[in-house]
Amino acid sequence: MNKIRIICYLFLLFSIISPVINAQGLNSSEIQFLTNKWKGERFEDGRPKVSKGILERMKKVSIEEAWGVLRNEGFHNQFEGGWEPLHDDVTIVGRALTVQYLPNRPDVSEQIKNKGLKEGEIGNTNSWPIDRLVENDVYVADSFGKIVDGTLIGDNLGNSIYAKTKTGVVFDASSRDMEGLSQIEGFNAFVRGWHPSFLTEVMLLSINDVIRIGSATVLPGDVVLAKREGVIFIPAHLAEKVVITSEVVRLRDMFGITRLKEGKYTPGQIDNKWSEEIEKDFSKWIREHIDKLPVPKEQIKELIKKRMW
Repeated sequence: MNKIRIICYLFLLFSIISPVINAQGLNSSEIQFLTNKWKGERFEDGRPKVSKGILERMKKVSIEEAWGVLRNEGFHNQFEGGWEPLHDDVTIVGRALTVQYLPNRPDVSEQIKNKGLKEGEIGNTNSWPIDRLVENDVYVADSFGKIVDGTLIGDNLGNSIYAKTKTGVVFDASSRDMEGLSQIEGFNAFVRGWHPSFLTEVMLLSINDVIRIGSATVLPGDVVLAKREGVIFIPAHLAEKVVITSEVVRLRDMFGITRLKEGKYTPGQIDNKWSEEIEKDFSKWIREHIDKLPVPKEQIKELIKKRMW
């Protein structure tokens, strides 16, 4: 029994200090272990590589639709609100590259920086995550909600991030240079606040690790969907299901609104479970309008195959 306790103690101790020893965060095999439900392609660092096509279709998904799918799958802690976005009307969609920052402790930050520089890192530690970004990544950072002296980027780093990702950032922290960042067309930043100060007394702890953003748990490779209402972090293995579910809802809503305007059905008929007659009418409608609907034709064909009518 004593041996078991010692082993458990050592395992716990290692799990606490390992991020400090290795600023790289989780290695490839550890990320694969935590995201084992993902069966598709992966990046070299182990992150799930959700396809560009799914990411593009995700832009039309509403926060409520994504939330509903995740809720039904048992994922209750994937949404966080309370942001001050750079733009209200620019959606961010991409694969999360996660970063953990903590209040500065000189002995730890010195060790992390020295180790990183020996391994080829360049410049200040807050630029290290940016060097790892690729197209369709979203830089997601937990910096304990710090506003004053917690500005993780300004317009220089913002331009670099957008050049690499064509997306934006989600920071549980602040940013500076709001005016400059707003001039980067297509870029958006979901942050806790804006402040003119520089980043001080903050240290990088790990990159590509499990992090907390408010009440949400975020894994490397999660699909980030950020809109006016807030940010939802979608596990990679559920991304396609979220998209397909949203597209089916979109088609049914379009059909329902069309038939209501035509006066063919009453609101009570459309707002409740559809009758067999309405379901048959819906199947006929999507076949007739397949070339005009805002959903990929291939997906509509798959939907038709699965329908009874």
